[in-house]
Amino acid sequence: MIDTLPAGRTIGGAARRIARLGAMMLALAGAGGCAAVSAISSASKPLPAYALTPVGASGPARGSRHIVVELPTASGAIATDRILVKPTPLQAAYLPAARWVDPVPAMVQTLLVQSLQSSGAFRLVGRAPLGLFPDNTVLTEIRAFQAEPDGEDYRVRIALTLTLIRESDGAIIAGRNIDRTAVSPTADPLSVAAAFDAAMGSALREAVAWIANGGTGA
Repeated sequence: MIDTLPAGRTIGGAARRIARLGAMMLALAGAGGCAAVSAISSASKPLPAYALTPVGASGPARGSRHIVVELPTASGAIATDRILVKPTPLQAAYLPAARWVDPVPAMVQTLLVQSLQSSGAFRLVGRAPLGLFPDNTVLTEIRAFQAEPDGEDYRVRIALTLTLIRESDGAIIAGRNIDRTAVSPTADPLSVAAAFDAAMGSALREAVAWIANGGTGA
């Protein structure tokens, strides 16, 4: 089961409150009082959180470049800590009993920073210049970060667009699209998260190799 996220809602605050009150009254009329209170209570419980893992083994820095990874950009449906499910290209939904440890853009930024650091290909990797003038900046757009029902399975898709900037003159060195998928056999949050981890690991390995090579090659 997934929670459907309504799209395109534009009603004002007062109308929204009236709509919510009406929905609550209908729920109370259609179910017992205890069941309604139980549903409200469960909605306030914290959701189990899942984290993805960086790639690469930590080692001494052997590169000379200082690189900054900016916070990635993403659409509103992706830029949340909920695990996105897209039943169709026109629908957005979320797994009802799970979330990410951080909003997706912040999580992807952390994974990129940690993976680049672990590669040993750079002198310094950070999220901000920290008073130093970086050699390169990595811009990332998250185009897809979702699970898509596929028969009995769930196909996880992660799509990133990377842009490598030379800070000395602001020139774009290169850009790269990365699109990776993995399959979860069920909608169980742990299984879906494991599929995300597999797809993200593949995307990170390609991103690290490409950035380490200065936007060329692998």
